[in-house]
Amino acid sequence: MGGRGISDLSVRRPWLAAVMSLLIVIAGIGALFGIEVRELPDVDRPIVSVRANYPGASPTTVDAEVASLVEGAVARVAGVEAVRTSSEEGNFRMRVEFSSDRDLANAANDVREAVSRVETRLPDGVEDLFVVKSEEDADPVVDVAVWSDARSIGELTRLVEDAIATEFTAVDGVAEVVLFGDRQRVLRVEVKPDRLAAFGLSIGEVAEVLRAAQFDVPVGSFSSGPLEVLVRADATVAEPARIEELLLNDRVRLGDVAEVYFGLATPDSVARLDGRQVVSLGIVRQAQSNTVRISDEVSSAIERLKQRFPDLGFAVTSDDAVFIKGAISEVLKTLGVALVIVIAVIWVFFGRLGATLIPAVTIPIALVGSVAGIYLMGFSINLITLLALVLATGLVVDDAIVVTENIQRRRQEGMGRRAAAVLGSGQVFFAVIATTVTLIAVFVPISFLPSDAGRLFTEFGFVLAVTVAISSFVALTMCPMLASLSEGLGRGGGVFGGLGTRLAALYGALIRPMIRAPLVTLMGATLIAGGAVLVYERLGEELVPPEDRGMVSVWVQGPDGTGLDYTDRQVVKVEDMLRPYVEQGVAQSLYSITGRYDLNRGSIGVRLVPWQERDVSQADIEAEISDELDALPGARPRIRSGNSLGLRGGSGGGLSIALTGPNYPQIAEAADAFARDMEELTGVSGIRVQYQATQPQLSIGVDRQRASDLRVPMATLSGTLRALIDEDEVAELTIDDEAVPIFLQSSQGAVRDPVDLMNLNIRSDAGDLVPLSQIVTLNERGVAAELDRHEQRRAIEIDASVSPDVTLREVIDEVRAMGQERLPAGIGLIFLGEAASLDETSSALTATYVIALLVVFLVLLAQFESLTSALVVMTTVPFGVCAAIYALLLTGTTINIYSQIGVLMLIGVMAKNGILLVEFANQLRDDGREVMDAAYEAALARLRPIAMTLICTVMAGLPLILGTGPGAEARASIGWVIVGGLGMAAIFTLFLTPAAYALLSGLTRARASSSVALDRELRDTGA
Repeated sequence: MGGRGISDLSVRRPWLAAVMSLLIVIAGIGALFGIEVRELPDVDRPIVSVRANYPGASPTTVDAEVASLVEGAVARVAGVEAVRTSSEEGNFRMRVEFSSDRDLANAANDVREAVSRVETRLPDGVEDLFVVKSEEDADPVVDVAVWSDARSIGELTRLVEDAIATEFTAVDGVAEVVLFGDRQRVLRVEVKPDRLAAFGLSIGEVAEVLRAAQFDVPVGSFSSGPLEVLVRADATVAEPARIEELLLNDRVRLGDVAEVYFGLATPDSVARLDGRQVVSLGIVRQAQSNTVRISDEVSSAIERLKQRFPDLGFAVTSDDAVFIKGAISEVLKTLGVALVIVIAVIWVFFGRLGATLIPAVTIPIALVGSVAGIYLMGFSINLITLLALVLATGLVVDDAIVVTENIQRRRQEGMGRRAAAVLGSGQVFFAVIATTVTLIAVFVPISFLPSDAGRLFTEFGFVLAVTVAISSFVALTMCPMLASLSEGLGRGGGVFGGLGTRLAALYGALIRPMIRAPLVTLMGATLIAGGAVLVYERLGEELVPPEDRGMVSVWVQGPDGTGLDYTDRQVVKVEDMLRPYVEQGVAQSLYSITGRYDLNRGSIGVRLVPWQERDVSQADIEAEISDELDALPGARPRIRSGNSLGLRGGSGGGLSIALTGPNYPQIAEAADAFARDMEELTGVSGIRVQYQATQPQLSIGVDRQRASDLRVPMATLSGTLRALIDEDEVAELTIDDEAVPIFLQSSQGAVRDPVDLMNLNIRSDAGDLVPLSQIVTLNERGVAAELDRHEQRRAIEIDASVSPDVTLREVIDEVRAMGQERLPAGIGLIFLGEAASLDETSSALTATYVIALLVVFLVLLAQFESLTSALVVMTTVPFGVCAAIYALLLTGTTINIYSQIGVLMLIGVMAKNGILLVEFANQLRDDGREVMDAAYEAALARLRPIAMTLICTVMAGLPLILGTGPGAEARASIGWVIVGGLGMAAIFTLFLTPAAYALLSGLTRARASSSVALDRELRDTGA
């Protein structure tokens, strides 16, 4: 039976062939019930955040005494890829990124151990030091707004903290729930400094009395007969009036020098939804968790909460899963349309429904069966795997078309249906296996790309490989079996019945002179390809194309030192710019947060109506408001955008870099100069140096020798200054199961000028009141509000917006060249966010191209047992890449991760079609044909299957470029490569391959000659 064994078996035992295919389908349907659905493959790097508060400490102090120690310990943890630290007034945040093979839970535990080892070396004032399994300042995947017309903001805050946030925290995959706009209830003790001085008292004595206000301790137990009685001592004072009755000394009550009352904590953020003040809950997911599942469970939790609290209002203000579900729905529609188009193309060529259904049956079997493969490999149904299935729709039918078409040709030669099925499939058996192995050899290297973007396509490569392998199996089993049962397959019809015959004759007339003058043909093709090399430089390069994600997001940053009220006024101005879109029905809601992690930062977002309900895109709205935003006085606005690969990082779609060096002043000088130089670059605007020494700071210099002489302890001095200047949390009271902080502060107006500080007194250990003017000096200067570190080096970040008229690659190359030329010695340049991902991905994809081409060549060499045959196929592949370049140029598509994947697929399809022609030509040479005759006859015989497979693949890509809705931009990038590139590459396949075969294969003998020589030698030796 030779190579046709499996086809012969399927014809002899049709039920066996049918059952094998049905088992594949059943496995796929069963996998659908257990497979996970998400936006992207689970390739998140484990990210752990470390945070701590150091009340009252300046950024410089936090950086030197806290952040550097913790960073040094964490950086030594196994598997750490990158550490980024930001130190601000009173706190620091650290982002620790691990290699992808580290388990998130184990990585977090290792970080906790590292932090605990240095915790004892940190200053005493450091508090709330903890580790979280998520990225610090990560954007929430779901934002929920809560409001009430009946409850005060304090009551609402308590309810949100106790009953609502806990519901969301319990959702699997949620790292934390971040609150904005909340106002906690506090007990304020407002001290009057002049009254303190009159009674000869100090702030420290007031603080000591307040610390004793909560007195509830267990003192033991005793036995009373058979009972064990617990004993507690409780002298807690919880009412303001009773606290005012506390004695500071024998004759002075606390109420004599201070006013005690319940109030709300000083706001550090304000959240609004359509002008209404709300409490916002930002639900941050853990790395490696499922956004769609979190969104669904949060929606269920909201429905439960609405029933529990009918007086509360709930609204989801942003939800990443809306885009994900929409994009998945669009890809499924694309898949369905591609399926119909491919079947229609087959029908046009075969002309009969029965003949059409034979290859068409492989599509659902292969696609459904691939779901089982996805499940078994631990993958998920996501945008990447669905995109692979869309592209596979045109590929999986190729083998079936080749087999069915050859069986039909043998039937037309007069063979019986069973013999034609066995012999026809056997004739192309090797070609089908060769093309399948070649395609797998192209797709599998995609799965081993090392970069973040490349790792996303691990599932893409394997899914394509599995789907093609299943389709090959079905083509060699089901197609011969069904063909053997079909009476009408041998009849003519379709396009090649009439017009097709004339087109084939025209094709034969065109290729005959090309085959006779192959060198001239190759030279002409090379000139065309040379043009593609020249225009390649005109193609822009970016990580992913800009996308309409249904959300316009603007971030604003006020000058350092500005407070919440100032920032909120700027936020309101941006709200006014965006409100018309809500009124016009383009957007659903207007949502803002002032004080997003810093008092001088805010964010404003409008959630757009569904894609099909609006005529304007996200990019249109962003372009309309950009001029107004640029004219905004008093704040620096920036439009942030995301993408389907989730790789923007901190750059938000623009350019983000960091300069590193030995100390901040030296880096700052270089950063300011470099920012001015960057203004010369085309397409770069809104350049922002994140280090600005503009935060006003009043430095209080303490004369330690003088303080020691007057017996004034440092701890008493720091507590006094914190209470009188701002507010100092000295204790907590437990009231109705609620922890209420006690804040000690100075009465309003007591300290509003630096000179007022000099009039305050502090109690020494000797019992004397010492004026502060005797031990401190004042100095006003500007400092940086935030200090950053990258790669354990001090760093200053520079952000810039990139115009749509230029690509990110052009900007990166110009910035890198400028850095090498103009940055002083000792100052390093690091690309961050999308720029870093683009750099990493570009080099990885280049390596993948080389590896894919090498692997394909080696596979062809092994399959053909002929160097020249492998070279013939490989000769046409570069010309296919050139066709893709022309397609990108004509359609204005950039080189991005999607279009590059399309080019890789193009390589596989080009090699596949080349194999069909070369393998048949080799068979003809084995039968005794001359090289040129073999090339000519093979080209004519394989014209129809090659044309059918090419048209099927091209037409299957049409829905990608014609589709709309979420994710359309990404799908169009790969679609244009398939439709345009493969369309033009068809010319190279049909005309160049026969010429290349005539030129190269003439240098060697027929493949069968070595086999004949071996048989002769074996006969001569009597073996």
